[in-house]
Amino acid sequence: MSFNINSYNTATKNLSLKEKLGQLFMPAAFINDSEEEIRELENLIAKQHVGGLCFFHSRASAATNFEGKKQIVYNEQSLSTLKTLIQRYQKAAKYPLLISIDAEWGLAMRIENTPQYPYALTLGAIQDNEDLIFQVGQQIARDCRQAGIHWNLAPVVDINNNPKNPVIGYRSFGDDKLNVTKKAIAFIKGTESEGILSCIKHFPGHGDTATDSHLGLPVIEKSKEVLMENELYTFREIIKQGVDSIMVGHLSIPALDNGEGVPATISKKIIKGLLRQELDFNGVVISDALNMHSVSKMFPTKGELEWRAFDAGNDILCFAEHTAEGIEAILSNADPLDIEERFKRIWKLKEQAFAYLSLPSTNHEKTSILNKHLAKESLTLFTGSRNIIKEFRQEGFTCISLGESPNINFMTAASKIANERTQNKDNVLIALYPPKVKPQNNFDLKIEELEQLEALLNTKKVILYVFGNPYVLNLINHKAAKAVVLGYQNFSEFQNIAFAHFMGKQKAKGCLAVSINLKKK
Repeated sequence: MSFNINSYNTATKNLSLKEKLGQLFMPAAFINDSEEEIRELENLIAKQHVGGLCFFHSRASAATNFEGKKQIVYNEQSLSTLKTLIQRYQKAAKYPLLISIDAEWGLAMRIENTPQYPYALTLGAIQDNEDLIFQVGQQIARDCRQAGIHWNLAPVVDINNNPKNPVIGYRSFGDDKLNVTKKAIAFIKGTESEGILSCIKHFPGHGDTATDSHLGLPVIEKSKEVLMENELYTFREIIKQGVDSIMVGHLSIPALDNGEGVPATISKKIIKGLLRQELDFNGVVISDALNMHSVSKMFPTKGELEWRAFDAGNDILCFAEHTAEGIEAILSNADPLDIEERFKRIWKLKEQAFAYLSLPSTNHEKTSILNKHLAKESLTLFTGSRNIIKEFRQEGFTCISLGESPNINFMTAASKIANERTQNKDNVLIALYPPKVKPQNNFDLKIEELEQLEALLNTKKVILYVFGNPYVLNLINHKAAKAVVLGYQNFSEFQNIAFAHFMGKQKAKGCLAVSINLKKK
């Protein structure tokens, strides 16, 4: 679907002040909404003239619904539903909507049966090959365009220096500021090459916290000097290179706002002072989702949070739940010149987004080829050596799979080799498939599985291949293994490359991008 969008000079004359203010709002749209909910959003678009939508899978999948335990319903037709909804919502809009989504590792982050690429932490393991990261950003951008999406709210540039971080972790390129910056810039350039907007997040840095900002307000007690040297380094350097937008996180960092410690999303000192003046960022500032409990619970009066977020300096209010009340509150309090300044930035962003009209087709074979290259470059021999694995293989071995995965290519192929040879019960090849990528509840590994793994490490000669978040190694005495190999993803391409490595036919070129703690006995 293509649109003609007026130039800013024309738009500023044609839109009323209230319509211009509506352009600052980006409410959530859910792919699996009911017809009644869809019509409610169409009505909101038509009446309040919101500037864009941010798409999520379903209301049950929203992170703030963790405590509600709502069941996420699988929808095989999510992609076609998304495309249909975009058309409906665009039709309801007086002015073309800017469509955004979180596609950090591809549309699969939100939509079933769409291409998935490796998590940022996997890409962080790739050494001296930024062109591959560029290709990931490029391919995700093509998938977005094909779906009718203009803006990928990615990449994450937080430095994940806290292993207990419940919300960043695998979404970060690692704990080294130089590595994170290089990877992020390559991803952004790949995204821009296809005309898709990018967004770095979560300013001023969400890496060093053990609190999930969807549910509570993280407090980071570091000096400004330390933050400028590390957490803020990525943002500062990427701003110099150029980036479309920056998302501000719900983070309390007293050192950055003279000890006030209010969430960064509603802090003038952090947005207007640090980001705009000190770091000289002139692009669009978007808030993190305003429904997140770290801030939403602080403002029970409808519209007050929206006003505070605007007043602090956000151009776009993402996932605003009280659009009509927010517009009225801002109209009552804001300087019209300030509204005009924000509107200009947003409309210029729209002009940029709508300049690309052609829609590419999704090539699943190309996705698989790219993932195979990424698997080869990221595979990491964390402990042990090729000779240890070779001797292990020659001596004979048995196989055990722990955890869950949609496919177990590695274990299937390894078991076939084991059965063709004399089995050695003292040698155990373990494929570990953590069911979840997030660390909560031990990555959903069962207590019995962890106990079995620990027992095998202590009594057998173990070679361990991990197909999931490498932070899982913090749960076990991984030093007891003869070798640990990180495959990172459970995709078939990654498992096939890992098996080739086990057979001595593939080198491990990657290097783990974060630190792993040795489990205390």
